[in-house]
Amino acid sequence: MIRKERAILALEDGTVYRGYAFGHRGETVGEVVFNTSMTGYQEIMTDPSYNGQIVTITYPHVGNYGVAIYDMESNKPYVRGFISREFSGEYSNYRAQQSLEAFMQQYGVVSIQGIDTRALVRRLRTGGVVKGVIAHRSYTHPSDPYGEFSPAEEQVYVQRALDHQDIDGHDMTKDVTTALPYAFPTLRHGKRVVLMDFGIKHTIIERLSEVGIEPIVVPAHTTPAQVMALQPHGLFLSNGPGDPAPLEYAHKTAWELMGLLPTFGICLGHQILGLAAGGQTFKMKFGHRGGNQPVKNLLTGNVEITAQNHGYAVDLDSVPNGAFVATHINLNDGTLEGMAHSRYPVFSVQYHPEASPGPHDSRYLFDRFIEEIDAFDGTTGSPVEKALTGRLGV
Repeated sequence: MIRKERAILALEDGTVYRGYAFGHRGETVGEVVFNTSMTGYQEIMTDPSYNGQIVTITYPHVGNYGVAIYDMESNKPYVRGFISREFSGEYSNYRAQQSLEAFMQQYGVVSIQGIDTRALVRRLRTGGVVKGVIAHRSYTHPSDPYGEFSPAEEQVYVQRALDHQDIDGHDMTKDVTTALPYAFPTLRHGKRVVLMDFGIKHTIIERLSEVGIEPIVVPAHTTPAQVMALQPHGLFLSNGPGDPAPLEYAHKTAWELMGLLPTFGICLGHQILGLAAGGQTFKMKFGHRGGNQPVKNLLTGNVEITAQNHGYAVDLDSVPNGAFVATHINLNDGTLEGMAHSRYPVFSVQYHPEASPGPHDSRYLFDRFIEEIDAFDGTTGSPVEKALTGRLGV
């Protein structure tokens, strides 16, 4: 019988799950959430939107196709930890360069396997997301990595989870945004679009480039005047982690640029637009995370199966003066999934049309964005001219 190093997952409500160590040996704390995708664990781990969170994968077997450098959504994993029923120590995939465990060890991702993930997910669905700690026995007791945690030790970690800072009310983008602006290399000269980086995924940049956009990625704190100085044809507000409410600098930027540039927001960018217009957001019980969320397009009547990762949503009724109208709704719970401004070429969706991983039903939104840019550029004049005489005062 092969002995395995012991590990625990301790939740702030006092629940403790006992399992086995995987990945980097150590200890980690974060908000425990779950994702229902059947594939794409590498993309999930490297999605900056998961900054501050420990992700539970509901699919029971993770790691069997290894890790490929071309599937990275950022330069490193941003998850605080990973939970699976069973991780695979071996992999088979001609594209892979290394195993999942080697990847986790390389980047310091602390993980646990061997627990009842179905019970954990039911706990999260019933009571909502909670803070938790993953701890490895080999980290706390290297001389006895196979021994059980004592009840007293478990309670120490329960308290550590309870004391951990909530994601609510804190700016989580500062750890994931780019430090300096950069241009995405492309062989085509397209419409220049400024991409506000709140935690942008690589695939989003690639999809924008594919439809004829010249992407310039800028830090989250870039001012409206700095945006307009780049003489863009459009503005993109990216996905990102955490609570959108404290990002007041982003709300201000989105508000001051609204109507000056065709604008497309995804995920956190969608929420920022709602807040910029004077609306409110709320935290969901357990959020939407996975590649199988049904969304109805209210403009066409079509139903799209979408990839999603968010724990907050926009309350459309709170947006004053009907500035935005609903374009998409979630068919599971009726929450807002997309909206468009009633006057300006500004629209957004809560889900991820780049779908990496996930279905490709919503990729038409990138084409819609370039169509909005073409129409705006051809009928209303230069956005720089509008900025010179508009509200920016530059």
